[in-house]
Amino acid sequence: MEQFQDTVNFIQDTFKTEAFIPLHAPHFGGNEKKYLNDCIDSTFVSSVGEYVNLFEEKIAAYTGTKYAIACVNGTNALHMALLVANVKPEDEVVTQALTFIATANAISYIGAAPVFVDVDKDTMGLSPDALKNFLEQHAVKKPDGFTYNKTTGKKITACVPMHTFGFPARIDEIVAICKTWNIVLIEDAAESLGSYFKGKHTGGFGDMAVFSFNGNKTITCGGGGALVTNDEALAKQAKHLTTQAKEPHRWKFRHDAIGYNYRMPNVNAAIACAQLEQLDAIVENKRDLAEKYTAFFKEIGLDFAQEPKDTKANYWLNALVLKDEKTRDAFLNFTNDQGVMTRPIWDLMSTLPMFESCQHDGLKNSKWLEKRVVNIPSSYRP
Repeated sequence: MEQFQDTVNFIQDTFKTEAFIPLHAPHFGGNEKKYLNDCIDSTFVSSVGEYVNLFEEKIAAYTGTKYAIACVNGTNALHMALLVANVKPEDEVVTQALTFIATANAISYIGAAPVFVDVDKDTMGLSPDALKNFLEQHAVKKPDGFTYNKTTGKKITACVPMHTFGFPARIDEIVAICKTWNIVLIEDAAESLGSYFKGKHTGGFGDMAVFSFNGNKTITCGGGGALVTNDEALAKQAKHLTTQAKEPHRWKFRHDAIGYNYRMPNVNAAIACAQLEQLDAIVENKRDLAEKYTAFFKEIGLDFAQEPKDTKANYWLNALVLKDEKTRDAFLNFTNDQGVMTRPIWDLMSTLPMFESCQHDGLKNSKWLEKRVVNIPSSYRP
């Protein structure tokens, strides 16, 4: 308990308060109100407005991708990415069980089935070794050029690794594996805006990637998401489908496909543009916090999760890896009782009733992490 009390004291000192300390609060320190007022004065507050287009330009430029499509939220963006990747009902999508529910939900929206593969302990993201082993044991590439699951007979159309807590997965190795097996790669980069792998921003490695701007993310516009890609055809298709698949015309309402009302409203985009202007400063602030945590937890003998080799992480949510499940639960009870918000990592998707029948590879590392990882306060500190 001494380590737990020391942790509470350190977090209270670091955030300079003994009041309730949330896990991750938004920071609004720039032009949010100005741009929002501009948006309201323009009367363009819905999905048509200059800030939506500006945000798409800015997020593409920041992530080093050619195209961005602004969406209502990250889950919608992932659903759209899977749609334009031509994932069909009854197809399979390889992903990780150690993820937020939205990853598996978006796959299910299409009627496809997730297949869960293990993660690496240090990145907490999809393991390229586990992916390679799974495909070699359970998949076959048929004469049509596509990959099929030998157990279920279903086509494995896409792979969705996640950059967990902003720690980049070993995405270059995953890219190579997916190319070998002709599997579309969609990065779930919802948590990793401001994170880099080998000097390149996350989201620029796969065929597509998605980001989230939910209220608890590194930057936020209340909700919000984005799909990014370097493929012009995929970008055009995604833009068309997210705007109800309406054919361009000055006054006619004609739609040529089943479309979706997924385009980000201008009011959200106005806030997002202001937040993007502060992103570098916010990430450096959060990396400074991670440095302080690293030194402190080393001193008291607790394992603080640090960015893996060849990466620069945004440290969206800081994490401790405790020695066992009993210690984890004791830590969670103690800290929350003291007004310091902490949370366990997610329950594995494979343990949830709607996904428990899905195929998986045993998930050894995922199960180990599930019992030990907790998130601790990670907000920007003014």
